[in-house]
Amino acid sequence: MKVFKFGGASVNSAGAIKNVTSILRLYRDENLIVVISAMGKITNALEKVVDAAFFSKPALEAEMMTVEDFHGQILEGLFPQKGHPVFEIVAQIFEDIRKSAHHPIGNYDEFYDRIVPFGEILSTNIISAYLDENGLKNYLLNAGEVIITNDRFRDAAVDWKITDGKISKTVSGIFESPGNPQNLIITQGFIGNTQDGKPTTLGREGSDFTASVFAFCTNASEVIVWKDVAGLLNADPVYFSDTIRIPRLSYREAIELSFFGAKILHPKTIKPLQNKSIPLRIKSFADPLSEGSLIQESDVSDQIVPFLILKKDQMLISFSTKDFSFITEEKLYRLFGEFTRQNIKVNLMQNSAISFTVCVNHPGIKLEFLIKSLSVDFDIKYNENLELLTIRHFNNDVIEKHLKGCNIFLEQRSRKTFQAAYIKFQEPKIKMQHKT
Repeated sequence: MKVFKFGGASVNSAGAIKNVTSILRLYRDENLIVVISAMGKITNALEKVVDAAFFSKPALEAEMMTVEDFHGQILEGLFPQKGHPVFEIVAQIFEDIRKSAHHPIGNYDEFYDRIVPFGEILSTNIISAYLDENGLKNYLLNAGEVIITNDRFRDAAVDWKITDGKISKTVSGIFESPGNPQNLIITQGFIGNTQDGKPTTLGREGSDFTASVFAFCTNASEVIVWKDVAGLLNADPVYFSDTIRIPRLSYREAIELSFFGAKILHPKTIKPLQNKSIPLRIKSFADPLSEGSLIQESDVSDQIVPFLILKKDQMLISFSTKDFSFITEEKLYRLFGEFTRQNIKVNLMQNSAISFTVCVNHPGIKLEFLIKSLSVDFDIKYNENLELLTIRHFNNDVIEKHLKGCNIFLEQRSRKTFQAAYIKFQEPKIKMQHKT
């Protein structure tokens, strides 16, 4: 039994969904669990719906129509006969989205998790119906019914004991049903539910992690993540030229790369697979017969080449003690407690005697809450619009090539990893939180 994961780029049009169907035909004699993300950039579009609904912006209906029109075009490309039952199913899902959007709850992150998972619900309903229509009978499984999490909205932690029991029982029941066995399960990535039924998400790009959860709980033989690239590359080709495909990589190195933000995999993906020695293969959905890249236990074949990981839209925030006292463990406890409450992840950090600096993904509206809470004890300065470059297995030539002429605000080196937060070719712009 294998677990497949198809991301948004692989299902972003009617033609792309037909291509996925062709790939699944190659494996029609195997038991498959297929994890599918929202189509194209629909997660981004639904985030705009969340923002408009939560803050009562007049753009709400326009944002809703953007999402609806996108799926409508795909439906028309897949189902020429508009009387197909999937049209009614999708219409009901949009009715549910509107009901949720017009009743925002007080907590932004919880409200986010009520709206954004509809992207995966839409994609899987449409694709499941199309597969059925084209001879690939399948079972549409609601991931929220079997992936149980805590209530840390937008970054929920899986309850492994409950989830393991639910997935193993449900999947075996589907595959082994004596009356109507099916060997193809379609389910959603990225989403789960709390024990009391509240929808949660596993973190951005969390569909990879969903695939590894299913693989762990079913003892799958392999996970295949289908991408728009030839396999695991040493850099994102969107930002870097002359990338290199890495044929094989160890779990350990893959964990390091995902931790630093390599977009090829969600950071939580590898650990469940490593626990049961389940290999993960990255393949191109445009060239499904190609070898791709294999991530597995052994590090013998690791290619020690520079890996470049770029994060944009970064913010550098510095906290200085008001009374010139040292940054002690007690003060770090205070700072990280607030980062945890606001669900702000630290990508890079450095401290001096009386100040502590972090580089984070831009926190958006959470910045105001962070400053309000911490400005009682700290003077706060921040810089926006930075980039964070991580070079794993760096050398001086690579650093010079990619950072020449940049204004570097923060730089760190370890034995194998170099990181720098910087702005290209412009003077730093500093904003200061006024003292209270």
